[in-house]
Amino acid sequence: MKKAFSIEKSEGHLLLAFSGDVSLHDITRYKRKLDAVNLQDIQSVTIDLKDVSYLDTAAAIFIYDIKKEFTAKELTLKCDNEQLLSTLALVQEHISGYRADDKPAKPTFIEKVGKIFYTYYAGFIAFIEFFGQLFASKLRYLTSLHHIRYKEIAFEINESAVKALGIVALTSFLIGLVIAYQSAYQLKIYGANIYIVDMLGISIFRELAPVITAIVIAGRSGSAFTAQIGSMKITQELDAMQTMGFEPFAFLVLPRIIALMITMPILIFVADIMGIFGGIIVANVDLSISPELFIDRLSRVVAAKHFFVGIIKGPFFAFLIATIGIYRGLIVKDDTQSIGFNTTKSVVEAIFAVIVCDAVFSIAFTNLGI
Repeated sequence: MKKAFSIEKSEGHLLLAFSGDVSLHDITRYKRKLDAVNLQDIQSVTIDLKDVSYLDTAAAIFIYDIKKEFTAKELTLKCDNEQLLSTLALVQEHISGYRADDKPAKPTFIEKVGKIFYTYYAGFIAFIEFFGQLFASKLRYLTSLHHIRYKEIAFEINESAVKALGIVALTSFLIGLVIAYQSAYQLKIYGANIYIVDMLGISIFRELAPVITAIVIAGRSGSAFTAQIGSMKITQELDAMQTMGFEPFAFLVLPRIIALMITMPILIFVADIMGIFGGIIVANVDLSISPELFIDRLSRVVAAKHFFVGIIKGPFFAFLIATIGIYRGLIVKDDTQSIGFNTTKSVVEAIFAVIVCDAVFSIAFTNLGI
């Protein structure tokens, strides 16, 4: 039956006659046709559905809206089809039970606090579960040498460390330069130029080089781990690996963690050298301390323990950065916005974890007299 919608208006009466299939694809056109009619003097309305063979819920809502618009008028509905009538009744039942001005109750302070607490609690439990699975996999991974993925570890060393040498070296050099330059002005006032060696040596070896290196790696490699694994999760590559019998932890998680733990002390060593090099330049130019004198005093007044304290922090910082970055990648949801959100969170959380870990090391080493 051909689709049609006719409007007849005579002496205050309006006849709306539908025929054929009435569906979502038709109602926009029908509404425009109805809106073009002057309805000011209408006293009675007849909706004729006798020739309608099919009516979907969108069309039923359209007819319900017409009936609602003419509620104050004399309204007649002509329809003999029980199926159409049941569709109209179903729509009316559900729409009439809903009010547009209904608003959800405003949550109380206790509800807000409870929701926040539960969100953090659920996240903590998920992270602890990830940690347990990580250590279980690591134990299986290291039980025999043939389980170790040497190729993947070498690849990640190149990606996470070798390619990061430039930015780590430049950042540390500039930090050493700036710290030395700012200190030089104060030291010249008291004639204590030579003590710039003591200050730079201890501060760079113990704190600045490890922390600056960790922050750079967190922003570079930690975020990359999240983005890479998150993209693999969205494209269902992780599911495909499990289907083929490959354990994602052995191929994706552990090589990244091991590679970063191996290379972080090397990066810190490079940061030490570049930071001291920056200090040597400022000391020579601004304080007239020759590089030979600087290095000689550095070897005499700065104990080797300060260097090793900074190096020891490296694997711990690397473990925190890699673990947080990978965990954030694994909890990415099936949308690209989630990748950006978790990548940002991984960098922030990794930097925060590094600073907390550094504070713990500082307190522990100070109490131990190291």
